[in-house]
Amino acid sequence: MGNALATRSERESLFRQGLFSNLYLFGAVLLTVTLQLILIYVPFFNDVFKTAPLSAGELAACLVLSGVVFVVVELEKWFARRSASAANERKDRRSAKPQTG
Repeated sequence: MGNALATRSERESLFRQGLFSNLYLFGAVLLTVTLQLILIYVPFFNDVFKTAPLSAGELAACLVLSGVVFVVVELEKWFARRSASAANERKDRRSAKPQTG
């Protein structure tokens, strides 16, 4: 779900866009997480889907590991913005130099 939130834009960070700027996506993520937790922790669904409740440590490990994808995507966008900014600065410096001829 972190990937869905992070990849809303190829260049802009989720932190700049805002978590609630796309309420449909935020609602879909919230619904998905809620349904996943229901499938894991409600005994009836444990029997139907052959799942078992996760311990607090296991759930924390899942959250941390899934957060890695979000962090990597945000870092990739940061590097892309930084590279584009540096390229634009070089282009501006070249165009600002007087032409000799």
